Amino acid sequence: MASTSTLQISTDRSELDVPLIYRFLSEQSTWAVGISRAIVDRAIENSLCFGGYVDGRQVAFARVVTDYATFGNLVDVFVIPEFRGRGYSKEIMKAVMAHPSLKGLRRFMLATGDAHGLYAQFGFTAPQRPETLMERYFPNIYVS
Repeated sequence: MASTSTLQISTDRSELDVPLIYRFLSEQSTWAVGISRAIVDRAIENSLCFGGYVDGRQVAFARVVTDYATFGNLVDVFVIPEFRGRGYSKEIMKAVMAHPSLKGLRRFMLATGDAHGLYAQFGFTAPQRPETLMERYFPNIYVS
């Protein structure tokens, strides 16, 4: 494993490198390819965002859509490729789970295609009652 610099985490939206977030989501993510900058801006504006920084450079991101009382949905969690394998995804998840505004939520959800092991470390499981959950899902909504 490469040497690790300390990851600094902030929820101050003014510190976010929005162009970096937009580029990653629109070009490299498996869930939001083709998303517009306007939608990314609106999503950030209406969410609790966590930026992860190494030496002042943003290298990680997570976003929670929440009412701050009963429900949260964790989305857009990523570490940029050249900084993976250093434990930063765990660090940003620790910050998300420790945030005082997210304590005591009755339901905290997420969707993942390949990071079940990471999220299981933080208490996420398959739905206990999947028959009660429904969704409207448009996976290619941003691709024209």
